[in-house]
Order: sequence, then C-alpha cells, then structure tokens
Amino acid sequence: MSQDLDPAVSVLVPTGALGAGIQREHVWAGLAAGADAIACDAGSTDSGPAYLATGRPKYSRGAVKADLAILMLAQAKAGIPLLIGSCGTSGADAALDWTCEIALEIAAEHGLSPRIALLRSEQDPEAMAAKAGAGRIRPLAPHKEAPPELFRSCDRIVALMGPEPYVAALEAGADIVLGGRTTDTAVLAAVPLSRGAGAGPAWHAGKIGECGGLCTRRTREGGVMIRVRADSFDVEPLAATNACDPYSVSSHMLYENADPFLLTEPGGVLDVREAVYEAIDDRRVRVRGSAFRPQPYTMKLEGAAGGPFQTVALVGIQDPEVLANLERFLAQMQAVMRRRLAEAMPGLPDDAVTLRPYGWNAVSGLTPPAGTPPPREVGLMLVATGPDQATATQIAKTCNPLLFHMPLDPETELPSYAFPFSPAEIERGQVYEFRLNHVVEVDDPLELVRISFVDAGAR
Repeated sequence: MSQDLDPAVSVLVPTGALGAGIQREHVWAGLAAGADAIACDAGSTDSGPAYLATGRPKYSRGAVKADLAILMLAQAKAGIPLLIGSCGTSGADAALDWTCEIALEIAAEHGLSPRIALLRSEQDPEAMAAKAGAGRIRPLAPHKEAPPELFRSCDRIVALMGPEPYVAALEAGADIVLGGRTTDTAVLAAVPLSRGAGAGPAWHAGKIGECGGLCTRRTREGGVMIRVRADSFDVEPLAATNACDPYSVSSHMLYENADPFLLTEPGGVLDVREAVYEAIDDRRVRVRGSAFRPQPYTMKLEGAAGGPFQTVALVGIQDPEVLANLERFLAQMQAVMRRRLAEAMPGLPDDAVTLRPYGWNAVSGLTPPAGTPPPREVGLMLVATGPDQATATQIAKTCNPLLFHMPLDPETELPSYAFPFSPAEIERGQVYEFRLNHVVEVDDPLELVRISFVDAGAR
C-alpha cells in the first residue's frame, strides 16, 4: 500500500458496518500504511424500526465481538483513536451499553486498558415534545407537522450526532469512542476535522468511505483508507488486490442520497458540484473541489414505537390450475377469509388478514403485466394482524382451513397445499413503525449529547 508524501490525516475504514465482517490482514495493512485513526459505522435504519423501538441490535453478539476485537487490538497496537458510530444498529442507549459490555469483555480477555468514551444521543420523548411545542422542531418529508403528541407516542427517539461529540471525547483523553446514533459521515470526518483538514474534503471523504469497500471496484473486498488534506482527499483500498477509480468513488454520492451533489449534515451542507475526481494510479483516486456550506445547526430525529401483533402462516402451492389463475385465486381467498372472520371474529378491520404470494408479486405488491407466465410454484404467506398476540393467532387459526384447502373453483375437489411447519402458525410478536422524520434546532452541537467515560483497566 503506497502513501502520498503530502501531509494528510489518514483514517482507516475497515467495514461499512461493525458486525458485517472485518478482515484482520486488511486492518494490519492499513496500520502499516500510517493510519492516524480507525473509524466505522455500526448502525442504520435500513432494516426497519424494530431495532430502534426495542433497542435490540441487528447483528449477533458473536459477529460484533469478532469485529470489535480486531479493531481494539489494532487500536492498542498502533496507539491511535478508534471511533464507532451508531452502536448496536439504532444507537439507542441500550444498544450503546450492549456494545460497551462487549468492548469491556474484549479488553479483559486480551489485557487491554483503553479509556472508552460513551456518547449518548437517545432523547426523552417528553423533552422533544416540549421542543416541538416551542417551535424548535420541524418536519421533513413526508411529514408536514410536528405536533408534541407525536413525540410522546414514540418508545425511543435518537438524535443523529455530528463530529463534535467525538472530537470532545478525544480531547478528554478517550482511546475508544463508542457513539450513539450518528450520521455515517460524521464519525469518519471527526478526526480529520479535529486535526485541521478542510471541512469540504473531510465531509466528502467521510461520505465516500462510509460503507468501506462499497466505493471500490470489488465492493466486498475489505475497507478503505481515506487521506484528508486542506483542499483534497485520497481514497485507497486496504486490500492489495482491490482498486478504486473515479467512477467507483464518485458514484457513492448517489448512495442513500436524494441529491448526488448536496448532502445535508449537522451544521451545514456538503456541496460537491465542483468536485473533480482523478486517478492517481491504478488503485487510488484523488478528489478536489469539495465544499462545506455552514448552516444553523440541526440534528435529525428518528423515533419508533410498537404497534399491533402479527402471526404468520405459510403454504407452498404447485397446483398448475391455481398458478395459471393466481390473481383470481388470491382475490377469492382474501374475500372468503374476510367473510369467515366477520362470522367468527366480528369487528376486525379488513386488513386483519393479508396474503403475500412469494414467487409472484409479494415484494412489489403490484399486479404483474398481462402475459406474465405462471410461476412453477409460490409460497403463499398469510399475515394475521391483531391488537394482541392471542388475537393475531386466532385470526390465523380461523383462516387455516382456507389456506390449506381452498380450491380455485367450487366444483373441483379440495386440494391440499403444503404447510412447511407444524404447528402452522408462527407468532411474530409485536410489529413496529417509524414515527419521526424531523430535525431539531440546537444552540450547541453537544446540547443533546451526554458524554461519559469507562476505564477498561479499572474493572
């Protein structure tokens, strides 16, 4: 791995998500190439609201521990900061504590004694309701209002931090910073910004490097090193067999971003309309012309809450007559199920039972175009929704005979479709929903953040 001679702040980004997998040899290559810090993300809203509403992580404890052990050993070996944002998927306090316990366990097992900073960004719903009432919170699309009762209805709310809390923790002597919910970009930009790199290059490099190897040609082959200067930054893969090019780097501005040239962050907007991407060699790319436009400081709010309960049941169908007339069959089954529920369990809404034919249109829900050939088979999933688990299961049980035996036409013999499990009903538990897409105005970047420290060696 080559290193440019110009002064730069170099951040090793080993993965796009802690727990998704880290290759030890790539991290060690990054250390050998002169990394000044290690930083990565550990969370997202990509997998839905359940992780925020419950505070439970998406990835397994074993997967997170395996990745974190590599990074903590690397941090200790090199004596450089380790920053991890959005711990435990949601960045909620419970998820942050879960990650901290893993870190302390690793430290004890390997004889490490880092000073660990914890950055908490979970918010009290009542406090956010008060800010909404004071006009300090505004909605983002598709929301149009910010009524105080909306915030009170959330089980958990997090505010997405910028880089300032990470910088404050490092200035207070932290070796490792475990952050609550943070913008993906901020955790990577924090060290370069604290050491005098240009704001435009630092934020832009953070955006490009946020998903590790996703900005490279071989997107699943290791992470990247970002080297940030006053007026430019470089991107280089950690794996010697991987490469970046101007296309792979510039296209990452399209990732999870409605505007490929402007990206709103706490305290400003990254503007890359004048950015120029050029290949340094066959592996590295340099980017110039990035700008950061300061704006009043805001933090995005995410909130989630529990809703009704669900039970599911699944059958496999290979009947060629049914599959040749699948739209009619599904409409008939849905109608008959609703009539049966009205008789057996009156008062339920129409959406108490829904059908999802996997192998046909379960993902999109759209009617396939005319002339679409019948599938060879479908997995038909019944989703029963009720105010509590017992009701949801009773809905599924009431519909069971129809899911098992309903014919395409009344005059035909009763078919039997294939249940893969016995009992047929699988209780999903409570379902969850996001309730916030808002921003809150703050007078100081640390206003909604609580910083504490744990000395691993003292345990």
